Amino acid sequence: MIPFFKRAAPVHDACTLGRTAVARPLSPGCGAPPGCPVVIVDADGRPRRATTPAGKKVELRPGELAWAFHPGPYTIAVVPYAQAPEIGLRTTFAIDPQDPAAAGKRFDLYLAAEADGRVDLAALGMKVESAVRSALEQGALELPPCADIDEWNAFRQGLNRLLYLRFGLTVDDCVPVELDGIDYAAQLAARAAGSTAAATPAPVAEKVVPDLADAKAMRRLFLELPCLMCGLRFGALPNGQEQFRQQQALLQRLDRLSVEITTMPALVLAAPGQPLALDEQLRRMRHSRRATVALDEAWALLARLEGAQGERLAALYDEAERIVANLEADCAGRRAAKHVAEAA
Repeated sequence: MIPFFKRAAPVHDACTLGRTAVARPLSPGCGAPPGCPVVIVDADGRPRRATTPAGKKVELRPGELAWAFHPGPYTIAVVPYAQAPEIGLRTTFAIDPQDPAAAGKRFDLYLAAEADGRVDLAALGMKVESAVRSALEQGALELPPCADIDEWNAFRQGLNRLLYLRFGLTVDDCVPVELDGIDYAAQLAARAAGSTAAATPAPVAEKVVPDLADAKAMRRLFLELPCLMCGLRFGALPNGQEQFRQQQALLQRLDRLSVEITTMPALVLAAPGQPLALDEQLRRMRHSRRATVALDEAWALLARLEGAQGERLAALYDEAERIVANLEADCAGRRAAKHVAEAA
C-alpha cells in the first residue's frame, strides 16, 4: 500500500488563526477557536465538516486528522508577472464556512489533498500567485496592459473562478498596486543561487525527498481526479452528439486513471520484495510531480468552461484532450519500473 496519507506530526504554536495562518491542525480532544469551522479528514483522505459545537472537544477516530480554519478575510499581494515584480494585485479573499457546492467544499478538499500541518497565509499566497502566473502564461487568464473596464471585469471573473476551483477561495476585492521596496539585486542573486542548487543537487536530499514528494503528489491525484470528473461532467453542456461523445471519452479516460492511481506500485519497489534503484525512484517521482502540474492545468480549464459555447467550448475540449493525455503519460511513467526510451 502506498503511503498517500502519511503526514508529519502536527506542530502546534501560538500562531493566531486569521492573521498569519489560515488553518492549523488539531490534536484529538482539542477544541477549535470560536468562529473557526473544523474539517476532519478520515483515514482514506475524505474530508467532512465536524458537527461539534463551538468550544467542545473534537473527537477523532483512529487514523483521522483535523484542521480548524479561520474564514478570513485575508489580503495578499500577488505579482502576476515574474518579469515585472513591481506590479502587483492586492487581493482580498475569504473562505465561505457554509460553502454550498454540491460536489463538496473545495477548501476542505485542499486541506485533505495538500495540507501538511499548519497552512500559513504566506505559503497559500505563493500557491495563489503561482496559479495566477500559470493561468496568464497559458492564456486561461488575460490581463492586457492598460486594461479597460471590460477587460478588467473579464479578468476579475476569471480570477474568481480560478481561485475558487483551485483552492476554495472567494475573492472579495482585487486592485492593481505598485509594490515598493523591490530589491532587484537580491532577486537576481536568489535566482542564480537557485539555478546552481538545481544543477548540483545534494546527494542526501535525493535520498530523502522523493518518497515524501511522490506521496504528496499521489495523494492529490487520488483525491482530486474524482472531483475533476464531476467538474467536467457539469462544467458545460456539450454542443451536439460529437462533443457529447468527446466528453464521455474524456470521462472514461479519467475514470481509468483514477483506478490506476489506486493500484499504483510503491515508489521504492520494482516488484514485490525487489527494491528499485534510486535513479529510477527519482524518475518516478518526476512523473508524479509532472502529473500534478497537469492537474493544476485541469482546474484552470474547469474555471474557463463556465458559460463557454460554440468554438470556444470546442477549443476547451481540445485543451482537455491534451491535459488528459499528459496525465496518462505521466501516470504510465510513474507505474513503470524503468525508463522506456520512446521510438524514434
